Amino acid sequence: MFHFASPYYFFLLPALALAGWFVLRRRIRAGLTFSAVSTLPTQHATWRTVVARLLPGMYLLALFLTIVALARPQTVLSRSHRSADVIAMEMVVDISGSMNALDLSSKTPTGVKYRTRLDAVKETFSDFLDKRPDDLIGLVTFGGYAITRVPLTADHAALQHVLSGVEVPREVYVDSQVVNQEELLTAIGDALAMGCARLRDAEPVSRIIVLLSDGESNTGAITPEAGIRLASELGIKVYTIGIGTPGVSTAPFMTKDIFGRSTVSRVNVSLDERLLRRIAEETDGQYFNVRDPRGLRDALEDIDELETTRIERDIYTQYNELFPRFLYPALILLVAATSLNMLAAKRLI
Repeated sequence: MFHFASPYYFFLLPALALAGWFVLRRRIRAGLTFSAVSTLPTQHATWRTVVARLLPGMYLLALFLTIVALARPQTVLSRSHRSADVIAMEMVVDISGSMNALDLSSKTPTGVKYRTRLDAVKETFSDFLDKRPDDLIGLVTFGGYAITRVPLTADHAALQHVLSGVEVPREVYVDSQVVNQEELLTAIGDALAMGCARLRDAEPVSRIIVLLSDGESNTGAITPEAGIRLASELGIKVYTIGIGTPGVSTAPFMTKDIFGRSTVSRVNVSLDERLLRRIAEETDGQYFNVRDPRGLRDALEDIDELETTRIERDIYTQYNELFPRFLYPALILLVAATSLNMLAAKRLI
């Protein structure tokens, strides 16, 4: 299919037509009365007079081709219309300080492959995206406050690119005091409300939130209860995934000893399983507890079996830009006309 991406540039054509009429119209600038024209010497056209006649047309043609190039002619190399069973899903991922725990590390023949909880989530979520190519999926992360990283999109490559760059905020010290402590907390209510806001106007009827957290709600402007009510009112199901042992437990973290060497030490962490279970139950979702990498994969596989909504979709895969076919001849004509004008009339224009 052929079309112009920026057709409004064709509004310049009337001005070009007016300029062409003004340049090419026949007009007598001066005359001389002579009684016997036949006795005058015969005049043959010189290369200068030929060039003088061609130059206006060359300039006008160059301008016309430039306008066509600006309108960006292009062809769609692939376009298809198909139906797809999809859901609108908002992935709401905890990036508080406890997501740096190493308890989802895996053992290999060469030793332990250390990875944080967040690393495991990103790897598993990436595999999950590959299984649902048609879904509209967005990404919200939260610590002390919620941030929309990616709005609902079917461009999963862009989503995975953003997800790969998500990190747990680092502690910032000023005079031996942590000044960004709020970023390291957990605002589950804010995260739930943000996910609901992003799904409010989604096209598919099936709308869900997958909320993943490894802590307890300890900050935020919106309470978890208010977030639950909002999800229920909008008919959004919330599937919650709790990482770690319920209640207070210890988890390994990578730290520095007094000599600056990396070492693994155990730190107390707390998972509020009751809250996550309540969020799922009151929104007709489901709760999963994850204590190892396989558990996280199993939870997302269960979510992969969710109900879907059939929608119609036009798919454009690639455009072929044709403007160089008009722009390059326009440049050649412009350079040639300017060069000939300098040779014939000893001037630029």
